[in-house]
Amino acid sequence: MQQLLKHLITLSILLSFLNINAQQKPDVKEKIKISGMVVEKTTKQPLEYATITFMNSKNPKALAGGITDSKGEFLIEVNPGLYNIKIEFISFKPIVINQRLIQKNSSLGTFSLEEDAAQLKEVIVRAEKSSVEIKLDKKIFNVGQDMTVKGGTASDVLNNVPSVTVDTDGTVSLRGNENVRILIDGRPTNATNINDALRSIPSDALDKVEVITNPSARYDAEGGAGIINIVLKRGKNNGFNGSVTATIGDPKNLDFNTNLNYKTNYYNIFSSFGYNDSNSPGRIKTNTNYLNEDGSLDNIINEINKRERKRTGYNSNIGLDLFLTPSITWTNAIKYRKQDGDNPENVNLFNYNDNEFFLRNRYNSQLSKDEDFQYSSNFTKKFEKDGHKLTVDFSTATSRDIDKTNIVDQIIGDPSTIKKEYNISNAKDITDIYQVDYVLPLGENSQFEAGYKGQFNVITTDYEIGNTDENNTNIPNPNYSNILEYKEKVNAVYTQYGSKINKLSYLLGLRYEDSNIDINLLSSNNFNTKKYDNLFPSAFFTYQITDDNSISLNYSKRISRPRSRYINPASRYSSNVNIFQGNSDLNPSFTDVYELSYLAKIGKATLTSSIYYNKSTSVFQFIRRPNGDTVETEVDGQTVITPVILTTPINLSDEDRYGFEFNLNYSPYKWWRLNSNFNLFSSNVKGDYTYTDINNEKFYQNFDRSTLGWFTRLNSKISLPYKIDWQTNAMYFAPQKSIQGNYLSMSTVNLAFSKDVLKDKATISLNVSDLFNSGKRRFETFIPKKIESYSELQFRVRQINLSFTYRFNKKKEETEKGKRPQGNDNGDGDF
Repeated sequence: MQQLLKHLITLSILLSFLNINAQQKPDVKEKIKISGMVVEKTTKQPLEYATITFMNSKNPKALAGGITDSKGEFLIEVNPGLYNIKIEFISFKPIVINQRLIQKNSSLGTFSLEEDAAQLKEVIVRAEKSSVEIKLDKKIFNVGQDMTVKGGTASDVLNNVPSVTVDTDGTVSLRGNENVRILIDGRPTNATNINDALRSIPSDALDKVEVITNPSARYDAEGGAGIINIVLKRGKNNGFNGSVTATIGDPKNLDFNTNLNYKTNYYNIFSSFGYNDSNSPGRIKTNTNYLNEDGSLDNIINEINKRERKRTGYNSNIGLDLFLTPSITWTNAIKYRKQDGDNPENVNLFNYNDNEFFLRNRYNSQLSKDEDFQYSSNFTKKFEKDGHKLTVDFSTATSRDIDKTNIVDQIIGDPSTIKKEYNISNAKDITDIYQVDYVLPLGENSQFEAGYKGQFNVITTDYEIGNTDENNTNIPNPNYSNILEYKEKVNAVYTQYGSKINKLSYLLGLRYEDSNIDINLLSSNNFNTKKYDNLFPSAFFTYQITDDNSISLNYSKRISRPRSRYINPASRYSSNVNIFQGNSDLNPSFTDVYELSYLAKIGKATLTSSIYYNKSTSVFQFIRRPNGDTVETEVDGQTVITPVILTTPINLSDEDRYGFEFNLNYSPYKWWRLNSNFNLFSSNVKGDYTYTDINNEKFYQNFDRSTLGWFTRLNSKISLPYKIDWQTNAMYFAPQKSIQGNYLSMSTVNLAFSKDVLKDKATISLNVSDLFNSGKRRFETFIPKKIESYSELQFRVRQINLSFTYRFNKKKEETEKGKRPQGNDNGDGDF
């Protein structure tokens, strides 16, 4: 917190200096002062934040401008000359003065603007973008148009994005592949648990989501399935503008978010703040049959886990663009997130053994504290030639996650069996990034790029599980307690060249990354260093058949480094017989990505279809297996022994993934817009796995499998009378095989209504997530001569939200889709 205050004080001093400097800044040319006033024609009330623009009389290029104050007055300095002058205000008819000669200090007088009724009725229909923009190299999802996620989180937004799915654990997949790189404003998040971080970012803070299935050499090679870049909102208009959104929901969801911006000719201040107090009940069900060596039934445990996720916290973001010269911009920003959690879990285990039945209960009272801080700085120099620029970036981020859980375990009806356990996790993540990018246009149709990026990451996790004795003394269990230190240093350089010859465009690139990774289990003095350096080529070819039809062929090589929950040996211990645990010995996976795409515009429809092939080695797969440990329970003088089943990720040899994807945007009428996504894929995995349990016994298992899977979604938005919009989003995930069983089908439907009020300055939205309460991930697991199980996970039950959004000095479409300059790394520019 002290570091945050230090940066805020520094930023305040910088703003004060900037105001003084902006007022006293000398000009080489002697400027003259032009004044005037803008009022509303009918009431004669002054219009604050009206815009006055001085344009070149020979072309529409703006040369100077300003806004009115609270009295409707303006005072603008311009060079002497001949101008076209435009006076405008949102939803009012503009006034244009052509060929006005300005030679001395003078007043333009009073301008009376008249409200434009036609614009109020029609501007949204004409200016509104489709909620999904389809391009050959990426898909852009405009969050502002999706009413179904109002009052939700970034995780909810991603689950509505074409090609992207989010399971009940919050794990994000792209085209059914979990090896995806997630960025926020072009930079990797420093949160130790990306899933929890996405659930803490309010949906109203997002501007758009970019999905890049086959990135070029300019982007990080990380992410075998591709890159998802989340772009946060930031204002662009001169003057003060922004929006405020308040949400109330059931189950409990109190949410308040603001996005405010103030821009002048010399600087731009942007900020956002969000507060949330919510509770998301969920449920896990696991029915397990434990087998004898001959395959006969030994005993049965049916487990029901009812949990709540109570969250109270806030997100804040404040930044400053300094327009040092017309060609130099320096941006500084601070992001801070803090969240407190209360996550009680009530686990009932129904045990059937030798015609006996008993019920065990485990109650977990988990308290958590998460805190993230990030400072970023971007320097951009634009040269005289359009597209010629140099960008320099730096960011440093620190994340702290603390979880404390007390567990009471007992057989119902037998107080003598009460057993107390505890679970403490303390994780700290520090990430520093340095980056330089240079773009040089060559001729009219060619471009050269080069750059460097260094990313340095240290994650330390102190994790402890154990028993609490009668004296409330904690006794650690060495099988599950550990201290993990993860250090990652990745240095990368890249270059790429692109050109266009007639209708053929191409982009060829090469990226080199040097990785130095230390995975140290400090508690057991187990130190492991992994060093590797790799070349990542990329090639993109696009042929413009006609103005409305094009085809592209792309290739890139990718890497997926094991991170966070994959490598951390810390266990999820809400159940002591079904445990999740990371694997610190995972190696990176490499993927060659091939993709052939076709884009066509046919009347009111835009169609993109793709055929893709991913060839991966050492792929990550989650498996379930006995870990050699057991849980002993005394029942009526007899000891019941239950094996502990562990879920953990492993490296398999390789995977071939073939797929076909289809995206369609279609507007049959002005009042009806449709977009749909269909993805069909086949995955063939080959690999053998040998492991040693905690009793030093070795086991072997073959995991070869072939599976066919598909999922589809349909989004419909209809404009009803009285300015009411109706949106429906439906998704279906077909069943498919896993390496140890089957994933069963799942379907969800989201519904939303919204209405503009207060002369279109505000919007009321009502949405229902998971209308039929069917968003449950179901899967079956079969381990020969060990277990047969059925699991059902529902992270959150049906959610109903009512939201109110008010916009300051902005049109609806500007608030929802304001453009934002990107910094450099993984969120900048088209291919």
